[in-house]
Amino acid sequence: MHAKHEKLLDAKGWALLRELQIEGRLSFAELGRRVGLSTPAAAERVKNLEAAGIIAGYRAEIDLDKAGLPILAVIRMSAVGDVLTRITAAVRTMPEVLECHRATGADSFIMKVAVASVEHLEALIDRLTPFGSTSTSIVLSSPVTRNIVEGPGEETARKATKRGKP
Repeated sequence: MHAKHEKLLDAKGWALLRELQIEGRLSFAELGRRVGLSTPAAAERVKNLEAAGIIAGYRAEIDLDKAGLPILAVIRMSAVGDVLTRITAAVRTMPEVLECHRATGADSFIMKVAVASVEHLEALIDRLTPFGSTSTSIVLSSPVTRNIVEGPGEETARKATKRGKP
């Protein structure tokens, strides 16, 4: 970790990040109250976290089912040769692809996709197969959809505080 980031990611920095991951639209006044900082101090710390690129952005969470994309699937793709850059370029243009990760092992790419129907999923797979072989799993349920990123030792410190210890 960069020395500059170490200063930003002290206990207060991680507390700010935790609160903003839970509720990204908090006012600086409320954020400061939750982490024990004044409003100006909270605003300055957040500005510095943004400037350092630690906070990369703020986004709305979309209910995919209500948005007409009720089927979530994971597509694993194995590709060899010079198609890797073409796959990357292609999936960047596919709105169904929510995430795409280049991976080690048997799968060259792992993608999380959202589609309107099984037929829509089939059409998406058909667009991918010219680049390599695919293996698809439809998500039945999601016990964890998003966890909070915590700093080293943060979970232990939070549990100790809940038990009444410092």
